[in-house]
Amino acid sequence: QARMPQTPPFAAMFDSSGYNRNLYQSKEDSCGGLYYQDNNLLSGSLEALIQHLVPNVDYYPDRTYIFTFLLSSRLFMHPYELMAKVCHLCIEQQRLSEPGLDKNQIRKIAPKILQLLTEWTETFPYDFRDERMMRNLKELAQRITSGDEMYRKNVQQLLKNLLRKLASLGQYEEVLAKINATSTDHLTVLKTKPQTIQRDIITVCNDPYLLAQQLTHIELERLNYIGPEEFVQAFVQKDPLDNDKRCYGDGKKTRNLEAYVEWFNRLSYLVATEICMPVKKKHRARVIEYFIDVARECFNIGNFNSLMAIISGMNMSAVSRLKKTWAKVKTDKFDILEHQMDPSSNFYNYRTALRGAAQRSLTAHSTREKIVIPFFSLLIKDIYFLNEGCASRLPNGHVNFEKFWELAKQISEFMTWKQVECPFERDRKILQYLLTVPVFSDDALYLASYESESPENHIEKDRWKTLR
Repeated sequence: QARMPQTPPFAAMFDSSGYNRNLYQSKEDSCGGLYYQDNNLLSGSLEALIQHLVPNVDYYPDRTYIFTFLLSSRLFMHPYELMAKVCHLCIEQQRLSEPGLDKNQIRKIAPKILQLLTEWTETFPYDFRDERMMRNLKELAQRITSGDEMYRKNVQQLLKNLLRKLASLGQYEEVLAKINATSTDHLTVLKTKPQTIQRDIITVCNDPYLLAQQLTHIELERLNYIGPEEFVQAFVQKDPLDNDKRCYGDGKKTRNLEAYVEWFNRLSYLVATEICMPVKKKHRARVIEYFIDVARECFNIGNFNSLMAIISGMNMSAVSRLKKTWAKVKTDKFDILEHQMDPSSNFYNYRTALRGAAQRSLTAHSTREKIVIPFFSLLIKDIYFLNEGCASRLPNGHVNFEKFWELAKQISEFMTWKQVECPFERDRKILQYLLTVPVFSDDALYLASYESESPENHIEKDRWKTLR
């Protein structure tokens, strides 16, 4: 049996100069609509790039190319359209449709086509929620196995893995829907008489380290469900060469990314709610100190997203106006964290810490040291600016591939991080609390805040009147 081309792990896709683009033999310089410089593919016509994705008897596309093209092509066409073209080219070029195809011919090309389909289904499984994708996949797989029984097992395995991933995504979506329903139910109760029904977080979990671990569980689970393509689909406008068609208009395509951003907001409001809720000043101060410790543990774990959500909860004005409460807090630890996450110079301090965590992750001996959970909205912003900052098409209509190498590089680093298994034990009770306990709206936060420490000035007094 012909050997399958080996698939190196994501981290191995890079060398010091960025992309290692020559894992497999590459085609000649500037061949048929592709433009190279120093062995790096800079641009090409969409047709030539599609052709470059399709393996033949003596060529298999470089792995980073496959990832980069599958990721960026959706800016120009639907994945199902690409899939249809790839299938068509495979069948045409390998004459897979001819009746008397000899097994030797099939054995030379089948492993390569299977490998391409494996990479596509493993890295972008959500593309296959589309019936049309599934149909094409099954048809091409059918062609390969009918020519030679030998590949039936590989095809079955590929489909089994894909269906397992899609089923697990379906379950995750159901769980999210349930969680959202629960916390909305609770919210109506909260608006009436908060104090009486709310347990507080310190009663549920008095150990800041344990809470940081449970936050990390939630982060890693939600991170894991984001498909790499969601970053690109989040800002698809339309292909400049195609006036009438939005490539990826339907909102379902970025649902997991949005669910993750919603979690960040929920955590910020949860922190603010827990601080504004207690009637006694010393209790409020204790909650603030508790969250400072949780944030510090998050920092040590490498969970920058929870850390940032906690800091932003503490910085909400309903919380930061509680001067008498803050006066009772030892804030030196908080100042250090604030300094770490300081937005000045484009988050210079945080980016340095993130790079440190990413380095540690690469050489890690334990899963514990592998954890890198980036401050997510900044990651999205970076990718957004990279996309906005330069054109996807060059003036001659070519696809600007240099831009997409850069994009793929940022996203594949994220792919490495999202695959980390959480090493901490789950605590159902704490997770349940974090995900479903009702949190205050902005108005309810201010109301609780003014009741704790009365309004200072006219603006606050007016606001309090309106709220009451």
